[in-house]
Amino acid sequence: MLYEVDKKHRERLIPLFAQMHDTMIRSCLEGHMGSALADDLDAPTVAQIVVGDFVFLAGDVKSKAARKLLEGIPLGKLVITQNEEWKAQIEELYKECAVKVTRYAFKQDPNFLKCEHLKSLIENLAEEYELKRMEGDLLKNASLHALSEDFTAQFDSLEDFEKRGRGYCILYKGQVVCGASSYSIYNGGLEIEVDTHPSHRRKGLATVATAALILECLEEGIYPSYDAAHLASVGVAQKLGYQLERPYDTYIINKRL
Repeated sequence: MLYEVDKKHRERLIPLFAQMHDTMIRSCLEGHMGSALADDLDAPTVAQIVVGDFVFLAGDVKSKAARKLLEGIPLGKLVITQNEEWKAQIEELYKECAVKVTRYAFKQDPNFLKCEHLKSLIENLAEEYELKRMEGDLLKNASLHALSEDFTAQFDSLEDFEKRGRGYCILYKGQVVCGASSYSIYNGGLEIEVDTHPSHRRKGLATVATAALILECLEEGIYPSYDAAHLASVGVAQKLGYQLERPYDTYIINKRL
C-alpha cells in the first residue's frame, strides 16, 4: 500500500533520495511544494515525488511497493529515476509506451555566474522590447499565462507567487512574449522556467530575461538552478555562464498497458 506523505514527515524520505540532486526533490522534501508517496510513513523503502511536470522515483526497486509506484506513474510527466535499475523496470513494464527523453544538467556553482557579464547581456535588449519584473498587475496579464502557465503554476496562487517566487518578462506592444521565472523554490534557491513566444524566438530574449532573474538571485544570495530540455536551451545556459555537467535520461509514459 502507498501513503501520501505530509510535509512534517517528508524528512524521512531524505535517505532514499540522497543520490539524486535535482532541486525539485528539495522543493518537496523541504515542504515548499509538490507531493510525495511512500510505502511506509515511519520506515519508507520506496518513494515518489511529484513537482509540476516532474516525477522522481527512488528506493528498493525490487520491492512490491516499487511495482505499485511504477504502475501508477502519472501519465504525460517527465519521470526521473534513482538509478539504471529503475530505468530498466520502466522500459520492461511500459515498453513502447515509455518515451525516453534526454535532458541536460548543469553544474551548480555560483562562481560560474558573473554579475557584470549578466548586466552586459541585459543591455543587448532591442529597443522595441521592454523588460519588467513579474509582479503586481503584470501577473494578471493574460498574455503571461497564455505563453506558459508554468511561470506561476507550482505556487498556490498569484499572490503566493508574488510572495515566494520571482521572475522577469519581456513585453512587446504590451504583450508578454518571453519570461523567466521560478518554476519551483527550495531553501536558498530556485529552479528556472523559461519560455519565448514562437514569433519572437532567436532574438536573444530568453537570454535577457533569464540574465535579469539570475542577477536578482545572485544579489540576494539565492542560487538560480538551470536544467535544459533541449540543445537550444543548453546554448542559452552556456551563454549565461552555466557549465554543462551531463545529459541524463527521463521518460514520458504515454498510456497504460
